Amino acid sequence: MIEARKLTKRYGEKTAVDGLDFVVKPGSVTGFLGPNGAGKSTTMRMVVGLDAPTSGTVTVNGRRYARHRAPLQEVGALLEAKSVHPGRSAHQHLRALALTHGIPRRRVDEVVELAGLGSVAHKRAGAFSLGMGQRLGIAAALLGDPETVMLDEPVNGLDPEGVLWVRNLLTSLAAEGRTVFVSSHLMSEVALVAEHLIVVGRGRLLADTTVADLVREAGGGTVKVATADPARLRDLLAGPDVEITGRAGSEELRVTGLTAREIGLRAAEHGIALFELTSREVSLEQAFMDLTRESVEYQGGGAGGGAGTDIAAGAGVGPVAGAEQQDQATTAGRTV
Repeated sequence: MIEARKLTKRYGEKTAVDGLDFVVKPGSVTGFLGPNGAGKSTTMRMVVGLDAPTSGTVTVNGRRYARHRAPLQEVGALLEAKSVHPGRSAHQHLRALALTHGIPRRRVDEVVELAGLGSVAHKRAGAFSLGMGQRLGIAAALLGDPETVMLDEPVNGLDPEGVLWVRNLLTSLAAEGRTVFVSSHLMSEVALVAEHLIVVGRGRLLADTTVADLVREAGGGTVKVATADPARLRDLLAGPDVEITGRAGSEELRVTGLTAREIGLRAAEHGIALFELTSREVSLEQAFMDLTRESVEYQGGGAGGGAGTDIAAGAGVGPVAGAEQQDQATTAGRTV
């Protein structure tokens, strides 16, 4: 478990991280999101002791990183995949890390195979592509078989097969009860693997929530329905987890908590004609853009909006109604 309390980091007059409070719990993948310059990499560096907080604390399993007797076996982190001596082979790099941490040689062989490096394990790491470098960095992070895994942009440079491998790896680590903390700018990947989200902007916490809740708060999962008898339909759809809104005198209702299919079937069963039945889908990317709109430090011109997508689910239905700059480092004698 990673726990931050009032975590703050200043560089002169610049506040990179501003009073962050969050907990990353074991057993699920937590996505760490934010625009470039939001403070994600600085936060991750403080987790593993590469930067000291100006104030506040951050602990891993109840202790500061430096207080763990075998830190690589407690938390494995990928912050800079290319922090490898270019003249060493992948196997030599991992073996050197293992020797400094009392990790047996057989574990080196295990992570080499796990990361798909078997065919290049004895080649110079300096000649690796970005994708192979990412695999080596992930292998190093997993070398100590840690209970906590923290990865900064792990799919950067990977081909589709590699992206799928990382996706399956993250979900399997979480399923084993490990703490998995991952930063990424690829919202589509985060949406596929993460259950929980920590979102930051300009060093401050913007959201500590689930993927589903963030999307719902951005308007996802809402169904617009039009009928000649909105009062009767409202009574029919009412329930403890259903929210229904509509203007007086209007034929339109907006419903959350039920799918378009469920609304259509209930209306059909009771002979209520529907003129429109439209689902509004909001992707994680759209929800993220809406949330961080005022926190973007580096913004190009002509940025797109965050509007959701309306998907017609049977318009004209009758009575049978029917988706930071990476600041990464390695310390001498240990990869973090």
